[in-house]
Amino acid sequence: MNNQQDFTFIKMDKKLIKLRFDDILFVKGLGNYVEIFVRNNKKYVYYKTLKDLIERFPDEFMRVHHSNIVNFKNVDYVEDNHLIIGEYKITIAKSYKDCLLNSIDKLLL
Repeated sequence: MNNQQDFTFIKMDKKLIKLRFDDILFVKGLGNYVEIFVRNNKKYVYYKTLKDLIERFPDEFMRVHHSNIVNFKNVDYVEDNHLIIGEYKITIAKSYKDCLLNSIDKLLL
């Protein structure tokens, strides 16, 4: 059995909300807050920095821009300098591109 948990909780409005990692599409940084985009067009604004989150996320999450972390499991395709996740188009920053391409190379058939 895989001992890595597949969910987490975030605290919002005196509630603890369970989030499955697989349901997280991407995370957008807003200074000391993040917007967590999940399936079914939901999003949560949460008081945390991207740096704090990336350290706690599983390996399939990768920072692709100063203000974006994506869940690789949910990327539909990569086109030029963008990752496409559903209707979202996320820019890949130059400084993160090499690392991203190396990760993708390992996944190629």
